[in-house]
Amino acid sequence: MTIHLQREIERLKKDILRLSAVVEEGFQRAVKSLEERDGYTAQLVMESDFEIDKMEVEIEEECLKILALYQPVAVDLRFIVAVLKINNDLERIGDLAVNIAERAAFLATQERINIPFDFSGMAQKAKSMLKRSLDALMKMDALLAREVCASDDEVDDMNREMYLQVQDGIRNQPEHLESLTHVLSASRHLERIADHATNIAEDVIYMIKGEIVRHRAEDYKSLPLGSRDK
Repeated sequence: MTIHLQREIERLKKDILRLSAVVEEGFQRAVKSLEERDGYTAQLVMESDFEIDKMEVEIEEECLKILALYQPVAVDLRFIVAVLKINNDLERIGDLAVNIAERAAFLATQERINIPFDFSGMAQKAKSMLKRSLDALMKMDALLAREVCASDDEVDDMNREMYLQVQDGIRNQPEHLESLTHVLSASRHLERIADHATNIAEDVIYMIKGEIVRHRAEDYKSLPLGSRDK
């Protein structure tokens, strides 16, 4: 039975990594569509959501089948539990990428508005967090996962700054209220993606170390600044 269990776990690893790749590509396309006001790319992101949903359901069913048939323990059980949680976070990131694409599709039809905010910088930080959390998963790298967790406050701060900038924009450019609201919504979706990337990193730590760190932020916020920025 152990051989069969390990074979199923190896297959599950391949499945979650394949889903990770699809989700990461969708997120990158969503950001591109927003930055470039590209309605065509936004539509591609929206159309890919069905594939992500289908893969998420298949992985969950596979996890439940393994739990029922093999009753794994210790490291194997931690792995299955972590995959179930990461699977859900990846699906939510896919949904948020679609939400960003919907904002991009609307903004592509509107006059460009000028907001003195580094939206691309925020998007790049969120993309970096997602990429590093998935790299930590593939490499089983707990240190890299901790660095992802330590980065989350930066994106939160940028989202708050965007909120203030949009407030000023509404006061100074009330004719662009609808567009500004969509920009703020996109910022919020980016912040939520960063949160889900943090969740994935925390689950990677659990998978490797057996530690539940989601309520122990001081563990990774004490990392040297240089190690966080890699």
